[in-house]
Amino acid sequence: MRRVLALLALLPLALAAATARAETLIAAMSSHRIQITSNYTGSQLTVFGLVERDGRTVARGDPYDIVITVRGPRRMLLVRQKERVGPIWINRTQRRFPDNPVFLHVASSRPIAAMMSEETAQRDRIGLANAERTAGNWMDLDPASARFRESLVRIMQSKDLYGYDERGVTFLSNALFSAPVDIPATAPTGSYTVDILLYSGGVPLARQQTNFEVIKTGIEQRLASGAYDWSLLYGLMTVLMALVLGWGASVVFRRD
Repeated sequence: MRRVLALLALLPLALAAATARAETLIAAMSSHRIQITSNYTGSQLTVFGLVERDGRTVARGDPYDIVITVRGPRRMLLVRQKERVGPIWINRTQRRFPDNPVFLHVASSRPIAAMMSEETAQRDRIGLANAERTAGNWMDLDPASARFRESLVRIMQSKDLYGYDERGVTFLSNALFSAPVDIPATAPTGSYTVDILLYSGGVPLARQQTNFEVIKTGIEQRLASGAYDWSLLYGLMTVLMALVLGWGASVVFRRD
């Protein structure tokens, strides 16, 4: 009798595990490389995806939800807080965010708050506020860090490097979806990762990851490579060019 009860108790877990494997994600991008040239003003990529469902499983009562998170190259970012001392403003406190993405874009098929609870969003690192959340809830453990991180997100949003589009993912059919991703001209070069998560009823079902890169081409790439590989020669040539241009300007605009 006890064995029967134990098996009955494990049955819901087995069904849940089987259901979690019922869907898979297939993702692709319109391009995996963005080339920066002299007239580069930004670009747009499109993420395509397909939800494959096992035909032997029962259809879900809740609709599918998609959340796409694009993370750019990681750098150490610094946020300073200004305070007024008398008639002037000075930097009093600061907070460093090591290994933080310079570019962060989140797109979803509908508002995240309508998809899942706040606890689920924090646990799964969904949304701008949670995408780079470390282990533990930094919002509750360190209010000062939360304030600085909110300031970081606000500053990067003003530079068009962070953004959230609550309806940026469009379902073209019940299983096919697409999402445009705008890459501004200020986006840094490097490797970018794209995380696609599938939800239904606030429960994660599947995840897929792809990537693309932003690179310089043409004379811009040659100058950047020369400045890095031949730094001393590049510096001397820059100084020499400045002297020549300065002398030329003095000759042209000289008053006799």
